[in-house]
This record gives sequence, C-alpha cells and structure tokens, in this order.
Amino acid sequence: MLAQLLVDVWRLLTFRQPSSALIRHWRSYLAFGLISTWIAGIGRYWDHPAPHWLQRAGFGSLIYVLALTVILWLLILPLRPKHWTPRNILIFVTLTSPPAWLYAIPVERLMSMAHAQSANAWFLAIVATSRVALLVVFLKRVAKLRGAALALACVLPLALIVFTLSVLNLDHVVFSLMSGTHPDRTSANDTAFAIVWWLTALSVLSVPILAVWYPAEMWRAYVNRANPNPQADGIDQPPRRG
Repeated sequence: MLAQLLVDVWRLLTFRQPSSALIRHWRSYLAFGLISTWIAGIGRYWDHPAPHWLQRAGFGSLIYVLALTVILWLLILPLRPKHWTPRNILIFVTLTSPPAWLYAIPVERLMSMAHAQSANAWFLAIVATSRVALLVVFLKRVAKLRGAALALACVLPLALIVFTLSVLNLDHVVFSLMSGTHPDRTSANDTAFAIVWWLTALSVLSVPILAVWYPAEMWRAYVNRANPNPQADGIDQPPRRG
C-alpha cells in the first residue's frame, strides 16, 4: 500500500493520472498529504532566527492548506465544476506539498547571502510554478473546466493567495522593500519576498478585471447548467432518422 501511495504521489507531481487506489484509500492519501505538509512547514522555519511558534511547530502550513481548501472550494464552486468537494481539494492540495521541502535547505549556511537570496528565489519559482501547473491539470482532469472558466479558476485564487501570503509575512521584509532595504533586516529570503511583493501588486491591479470576469463566468455556468449541451461533456447525440 505504501509503495502504491508513493508511486501515485510521484505520478501526480509529474502531471500523470494516479491509480484508482487514491479513491479507494483516500484516507491514507490524505494522511500522507497532511504529514508532508507538516514536514514542509517545519522545514521552512527550522533555522529561522525568530519564527512564530505555529511556524516552528509546522502548524502554520497545516492551517494554510485548510484555508486554501476553503478558498478554492468557495471561489470555484459557482463555476459549476465536476467532483468539486472539500475532500478532493484538500487531498490534492496536501499532496502537492513535497516540492516545498526545498525550503528546508539551509542555503544561507552553505553560501554567501547574495547567492542564498538567489537560491531561495529559485526555490520559490520552482515550487510556485509546479503548483500552478498542477492546479491547471487538476481543474482540467477532475473539475472538467475548460476555456475561460479554467483560466478564471486559476487566476482568481492565485491573486488572492499571493496577496494573502504577503499579508501573512510575519517577517515584514516585503513591506520594508517599499521604503528601502534595511541592513539589519537583510535575510536570505529578501529576493523571494521581493518577487512576492511584485506579484501582490499585479494581483491588486487585476481586481477590476476579475470583478467583471468572475460574475460573467458565474452567469455563463448558470446558463449552461439550465440548458446543458450533451456534446460539451463528450456525449454523442443520437443519430437523426431521415
């Protein structure tokens, strides 16, 4: 069972379809995902100079995945996705945690501060890009979203997530960049925080577009639900006699 679980996690992280064991033994997969998230949370702050106790214990990451699950469920639910349950979302979110173990590498102890900042920025890019790509695949394969609805389902939660991450930045390094970098606050994460700050600015600028786009897609989903098109779900129309 453990071997099959590890294979399925690897298949999911490499954009392939897991086996049906994920459905039959979903509790085991969820437990593995929560443990992976907890380990990633501990590794992220194990060598941090002044973490909050929730961060030190890894509970901050567990709270984050639970909050993210609720956000994804509520935001995308009006778009009428298939198989859109909190359980399915939570399993997916937690099983994408292993790449975040990169954050546990103490690069600031292995190289200069400048190189450590660059390395952490690359870690951020790798983890964030992989999770966004996995979210797209999940929304296509499981939720069966397509076209504009798929694009919105990716952009809207990401904009909120990036903004929330910057707000929850307990080091306040991101916000200090607005007034200049202070030498006494320099850390190996400064470059990564700067990237998050710029992404936050972009997410704020996207609010007017999303404010129009989201209701439009909600209405389209409602109309499609009221007037279903069998061919949209891959169901063939019966042949006409004539």
